[in-house]
Amino acid sequence: MAYDFTDKIALVTGASRGIGRAIALELAKKGAHVIALAKTKAALEELDDEINAAGGTATLIPFDLRKEKDLLGLGPQLAEKFGRLDILVANAGLLGPLCPMPHLKPHDFDSVMSVNLIANHRLLITLDPLLKAADAGRALFVTSGVTKMESPYWAAYGISKAALDKMVESYAAENTVDGYKINLFDPGVAATAMRAKAFPGEDPNALSSPEEVAKSLIQTLETDQFSNGDRIAA
Repeated sequence: MAYDFTDKIALVTGASRGIGRAIALELAKKGAHVIALAKTKAALEELDDEINAAGGTATLIPFDLRKEKDLLGLGPQLAEKFGRLDILVANAGLLGPLCPMPHLKPHDFDSVMSVNLIANHRLLITLDPLLKAADAGRALFVTSGVTKMESPYWAAYGISKAALDKMVESYAAENTVDGYKINLFDPGVAATAMRAKAFPGEDPNALSSPEEVAKSLIQTLETDQFSNGDRIAA
């Protein structure tokens, strides 16, 4: 049976640009109410205008994921308003400096870990009861192909994503709720601002667009062709 997005409550982090923005818009077009979380308020408001123009609805949450302690209050707030969370797409990520390990400043290392790993742990804690309260909860955490290869100069980003993979795998293995599925999502190589920063000479037209990645993710959710604890590729 196809997964019906109508009136589902979906939270997307990093929703103001790139893949996160495309996912949020696609979910809204499918009928979900999107909770869009990102640091830049103006960009969220632009997304909201586009969602409304497409006939969808959204709740905007301007928030810096590095405020880890404040994240723990998100679940109770959403529980009071919505009572459940059907879909979580933990997409927000920070590249950090690409440099030799000894040159990586502690502040930069900590910032990458804070956004890519620790914030997702806090989200997992605070949103777990809401996802389990849904009839068929779906949690997708965005990973990277960098975890599958040797990656000199990518220490902070690579470490954070590898640790995220293990955290999500453990969380999925611990899951005992029928119908609740927790998975990793690898978007592959896409034309995003982060990709352009890492590979400034690359032709973005040769890469998948954020919209194509979003459609792949939505199609996977819609056809529900995965079990709990998978790594899904776009």
